[in-house]
Amino acid sequence: MIYFILILVLLLFMIGAAVYAVHEKDLLYAVIATGIISLILSILFYLLQAPDVALTEAAIGVALTTIIFIITIRNTVRHEEEDNKSFKSEVK
Repeated sequence: MIYFILILVLLLFMIGAAVYAVHEKDLLYAVIATGIISLILSILFYLLQAPDVALTEAAIGVALTTIIFIITIRNTVRHEEEDNKSFKSEVK
């Protein structure tokens, strides 16, 4: 019974993180939320007795994908910063 409740709580957290990731305006927070989704999914895979799939999801979904997205966001210009620069140049 407690096993079922644990899985249900993890599923609810995963759904909450997914809704947060979709509605978040800041891309960095949305990527962190998708990393949390992948982490919860890897825990669920482990609880469902699929440790090989859980390790793969943890390595690829949590670590590699999240790191690639964060590096990409750091190397691009944010729209808010771009709009402020163009506005300041028009004012001068």
